[in-house]
Amino acid sequence: MKEDTKLLEAKINDQYQFAISKNKITHTDFLNQAQKRLAEKFLQENKIQNYMFFGGNGQDSERNILLFFPEKFSQEMVIKNYEKILSVLKIHLPRELEYEHRIYLSGLMKLGIKREKVGDILDYPNGADIIVLNEVADFLENSLPELTRFKSAKIERISIFDVQPKLQEFEEFSIIVSSMRLDNFVAELARTSRTKATEIMNEQRVLVNYEIETKFSRKISAKDVINIRGKGKFLVGEIERQTRSEKLVVQIKKYKS
Repeated sequence: MKEDTKLLEAKINDQYQFAISKNKITHTDFLNQAQKRLAEKFLQENKIQNYMFFGGNGQDSERNILLFFPEKFSQEMVIKNYEKILSVLKIHLPRELEYEHRIYLSGLMKLGIKREKVGDILDYPNGADIIVLNEVADFLENSLPELTRFKSAKIERISIFDVQPKLQEFEEFSIIVSSMRLDNFVAELARTSRTKATEIMNEQRVLVNYEIETKFSRKISAKDVINIRGKGKFLVGEIERQTRSEKLVVQIKKYKS
């Protein structure tokens, strides 16, 4: 993980230095939420300014590019350049078809596209908007119809400014924990024993606020995001009440893909 962090920081620094030396807008590939957190930390520590994150799906963007721009550029000028960096592939499926997020993603991977070249996939009934870097947009527009799953689909390329943001959807429920320790949450959310929960954490499959966490006793608070690889991503809510046995009933929202 340390090597991955150093590599990410080096790539970010390269883009920043290039923006300053060439006096132009530069950008990274798409970053996931964990990478975005690392990037924000690096930018703050190095007191780097004149940057923006953008993913095309408003505040709910799961994947974002990081843009750097010279001091003479205003944010409005940077926004006008979004079209030069990102495109949206709009897929219209026949009425009888409806694909999940993973079907679209696996199709892209089948074509050999690297994940960091693709942003959010906004799936809707009978179609999806796929946000991509312009450098792969032409290839995908021509290659997607060759896949069996998209042979009967209509595929068009639209502006990033024409994408309709999709609000994050959740499945809401409550869990009962003996305390706000992380291992209690992992056991309940993964529907397993405390012993198995600690094994999952030791395998580095648990992230809290997009950072790997192996400390069983870490205290969890409302608005924390717990990601358990293979089980899903969860937003912790408020404590609803305390049971007669002094256990805690906690609100949970599970992210829908």
